[in-house]
Amino acid sequence: MSGYARFKDHPQERRTFQLRAVLAFLLVLIAMGALVSRMYFLQIVEHDRYSSISDKNRIQLKPEKPIRGLIFDRSGVLIADNKPSYSVTVLKEEMGGNLQDIVRGVGAIIDLSARDLERFNKRLNRRRRPYESVMLRSKLTPEEIAKLSVNYHRLPGVRVESDLIRIYPYGETLVHAMGYVGRINEKELNRVDERNYSATNYIGKLGIEKFYESELHGTVGMRKVETNARGRVIRVLENIEPIPGRDLQLTIDLPLQQITEKLLANERASVVAIDPRTGGILALVSTPGYDPNLFVTGISNKDYNALRESPDLPLFNRAIRGGYPPGSTIKPITALAAIDSGSIPLDHTVFDPGWYTIADDRYRRKYRDWKRTGHGKVGLNLALAQSCDVWFYDAAHKTGVDNISHYMEMFGFGKVTSLDLPEAIPALLPTKSWKKRKYKQAWYPGDSLNLSIGQGYLVTTPLQLATSAMLLANRGVWRQPKLLQGFREVDRHGRVVLIKSDMQGRNPLPADIKLNNPGLWEPVINGMVEVVNGKRGTARKIGKNSPYIIAGKTGTAQVVGIKQGERYNKHKILKKHRDHALFIAFAPVDDPKIAIAVIVENGGKFGGGGSSTAAPIAKKVMDAYLLGLDPEAEQWGGELL
Repeated sequence: MSGYARFKDHPQERRTFQLRAVLAFLLVLIAMGALVSRMYFLQIVEHDRYSSISDKNRIQLKPEKPIRGLIFDRSGVLIADNKPSYSVTVLKEEMGGNLQDIVRGVGAIIDLSARDLERFNKRLNRRRRPYESVMLRSKLTPEEIAKLSVNYHRLPGVRVESDLIRIYPYGETLVHAMGYVGRINEKELNRVDERNYSATNYIGKLGIEKFYESELHGTVGMRKVETNARGRVIRVLENIEPIPGRDLQLTIDLPLQQITEKLLANERASVVAIDPRTGGILALVSTPGYDPNLFVTGISNKDYNALRESPDLPLFNRAIRGGYPPGSTIKPITALAAIDSGSIPLDHTVFDPGWYTIADDRYRRKYRDWKRTGHGKVGLNLALAQSCDVWFYDAAHKTGVDNISHYMEMFGFGKVTSLDLPEAIPALLPTKSWKKRKYKQAWYPGDSLNLSIGQGYLVTTPLQLATSAMLLANRGVWRQPKLLQGFREVDRHGRVVLIKSDMQGRNPLPADIKLNNPGLWEPVINGMVEVVNGKRGTARKIGKNSPYIIAGKTGTAQVVGIKQGERYNKHKILKKHRDHALFIAFAPVDDPKIAIAVIVENGGKFGGGGSSTAAPIAKKVMDAYLLGLDPEAEQWGGELL
């Protein structure tokens, strides 16, 4: 012990300790200096930069969705409205736990179907804006809202949000005319102005809702808000109100639309009615239809599959997308083409034994008339009134396809001429060059004969046939078929005023039809008057005791071909192979107010033709519009609506 004390050097230990203390103090001073200098740099030198970044974290711009514009019929009846709906949503940025745990927590409080969870996961994985909530389930009941509200403390990031969703009070009555809205998808987001749709959940999918989307949507608003560290809004600093979408008023006559739909109940059929004075579409009906409300917040797989797999094709808009052979409804235009082109004279007559043959046809094929015994000696007036095929065969053979196709094109066939029906198709107007491209074959004289009576390659839509009736009523003056009457606005006196649209459609208005001989309109129209009002007219039953004069043309279009020498017997073939029933008309003849086209697929329940099935429907529609008669009352009598 004494030896150890003898060798211990206390002065040296003191000097070592002092050195270490000085070094430690210097290190502390250096660290403090570095910290102070960094604080000075951040607080003084970089103050403006970090203050701006801090404000961005603290102050955010929140988009405010505009209210979608309403839609009214021609009389101001509301046909597309907005109603509040409540949804449960999840905001990932506010969640304090596992996402699936939170979702299971919600599922323990309210019902969540497998479809709800599937849609939620899809929305969660798509492109999303910061602090944008994701809908978990919509259409909450008041009881469900209350249950969720009292459990907010256990469900971080879960909230009940309100939204205005589209509602269609008249359901399927107007779906094929107006279309519908649905939830916006990523493809649609890429197509629109991302900023203007930054808070929008719904977009027009079909029809008017789609065509006038930019007008109906409105302009997004903005709120500058102060948020806490978790993104919760503390206070609003600035508010730019959204601009609501414009209200539309359509040309559709709702009572007429409803009446027409009832007349076509349980049929695969279509009716298009147009005001010849304006081109406004009064009724556009395709049956069967479907309820557009199913699609607004998302249709279930079960409901969608039922619609998609139905043999009656309720999702298919027959009025503007259905392609049909027009049958004899095309004959007034064939007559105009033949006479106005100088191919035959106005007083041209033929003898009809019940068939027609082409002189230089080595096979001596017989082109049959619908009347097996023939019509005897036939001129223009009787040819139209009795729909004599042989007269039109002869006229077409002498006229040729080039002239016939040219006149049909002037009437709008083979193209889309409407203003605001984005799903309309051009159908098919055949020509020599078309057949050469399509089938690598020449155009044969027999093709022209088939074309003259609306068979063969020619395909039309109900909208095109109604348009041709409008042009006949107007003696060639074009009025563009459209659904928009104008935009509704309130003036400074609180009155609703209608602002005409300055929007231009994708389809230019064709030039008016200028005949070489304008006097030909009246003989052709007189023949159409004989169809309904003459003693031998094919639709004379609907003209009996009518207080106004109708010009019309019946048509019966073959669905399948009939072999030479065979007769059509509707009772021996499948219903889907029976002839279609067609009718076009306008009235009153001296001051046309309505032009109409009716197509009943396969002749309807009883397999009738244009005169027995389609013409009576057209007459009831015209009575309802022109006279205000109820077609469900005593036939051809009726009561005032």
